[in-house]
Amino acid sequence: MINVDDVGRFLDAFAPLRLAEAWDNVGLLVGDRQRSVSRIMTCLTITDATAEEAIREGADLIVTHHPLPFTALKRLTTDTAEGRLLWSLAGAGISIYSPHTAFDSAPEGINQRLATGLELHDIQPLTTRSEDVDGRRLGAGRWGHFPRPVSLAELIHAVKRFLNIDRVQFVGDIDRSVSRVAVGCGSAGDLMAEANRAQCDCFVTGEVRFHTALATEANGMALILTGHYASERFAVEFLAQLLSREFPATHVWASTRERDPLEWA
Repeated sequence: MINVDDVGRFLDAFAPLRLAEAWDNVGLLVGDRQRSVSRIMTCLTITDATAEEAIREGADLIVTHHPLPFTALKRLTTDTAEGRLLWSLAGAGISIYSPHTAFDSAPEGINQRLATGLELHDIQPLTTRSEDVDGRRLGAGRWGHFPRPVSLAELIHAVKRFLNIDRVQFVGDIDRSVSRVAVGCGSAGDLMAEANRAQCDCFVTGEVRFHTALATEANGMALILTGHYASERFAVEFLAQLLSREFPATHVWASTRERDPLEWA
């Protein structure tokens, strides 16, 4: 029988916590490292729906992309939504682990998989945080290039196909030529300067602020916005598969109740 610490050590090897941003809250956030684990649920965010699913299905551990708690708590009560979730999960004996930005930046993490899924070549981080034992640069975001230029319309089609979504928002001439492409899952507007320095023609991310979109347009770079949820949810399903292969005696699943809170009218 494996325990919470076994899963945590595997996840730290896959997505080293040293790659997380300084402001982040990653690792084991709730639980007992020695508690045995037979059922693991992955999700993008712990919400009422995903917490209820974990409790109903008898999960011992939730691996959530977005941390809960995210900021320091002075008290843990049911007076707040966050407190109610934590209280109910702890009461059910469910531990919580979050790799968050360590998973974003990992060698085979979300941004690497997004860049690979778009079939970019010579993929490398937008920012360098460290190197691994093989001398590969490790850091946030990714950028790469296509063997031949494509139109922005073609890239949009590729993004929608890989993420299995019907719509995106975009900035730029739909017929413009695109060769160098940067990617940053979630809300990655803070990586725009690095994408510009890499002379990228387009940046693919989940969401940015309105004025960031204006600045991107002014700098001559196209922009594709998939929505925060879509840019990361696919990796939650991959993580469930990864954990299932590593711990075959453990039942692992990606939340089936999770959904994007934003809908199109």
